[in-house]
Amino acid sequence: MDRPQSDPSSVEELIRQWTADGEPKKMTEKQRRILDSAIELFLEKSFAAASTSEIAQRAGVAEGTIFRHFKTKKDLLYSITVPMLLRLLQPVAIDDLTELLDTSFASFEDFLRSVLRNRYAFARKHLPILRILLQEIPFQPELRDRFFSTAVEQVGERLTRIIVHFQEKGEIARHFSPPTVIRLWLSVFAGFVATRLLLRPEAEWDDEAEIEACVRFAANGLKP
Repeated sequence: MDRPQSDPSSVEELIRQWTADGEPKKMTEKQRRILDSAIELFLEKSFAAASTSEIAQRAGVAEGTIFRHFKTKKDLLYSITVPMLLRLLQPVAIDDLTELLDTSFASFEDFLRSVLRNRYAFARKHLPILRILLQEIPFQPELRDRFFSTAVEQVGERLTRIIVHFQEKGEIARHFSPPTVIRLWLSVFAGFVATRLLLRPEAEWDDEAEIEACVRFAANGLKP
């Protein structure tokens, strides 16, 4: 049986509970089994089709145990995906901007290369949860709103300042607005990650060569 869906504050509550210092809250063995079973079933059947009774059976717990740890099935979904979402965006958001601009990266290409390598490694490590996040975002308004608000609030402003910095250095054409720059290079990067990990994972890939091609394509296309 599935309980009523969570109220609109549930996402914010889960963020407080599960992402202190950027890491999910420590879980009991039962919580971990429930989450692992939910991930498996959400991937196999989708969130809507998987029942809490199936999750409980696979986890080896009573169905009531799920609701002692998670108010609703949707809270269970958010407990899996919200920490993933925030951690996916977090490194760009929390890096010291001065070090990022003045010390860490001498060029826009270096910045793009570092971000793509970092996020690609993260996506590979957490691929099952990333699959759930991508398949459920279109059907979960709260999750979708959280994704875009997090991207705008925590990442958008910082990326804009980085882009303006490299425009002033003459590495990005000034006629491109920062939002356009972000959309263009994210499209290239997301296309690579999605094709490599989701659409054609069985193909033979030279990851370093592909990353370098993506970086040069994005950087060269944005030059004055």
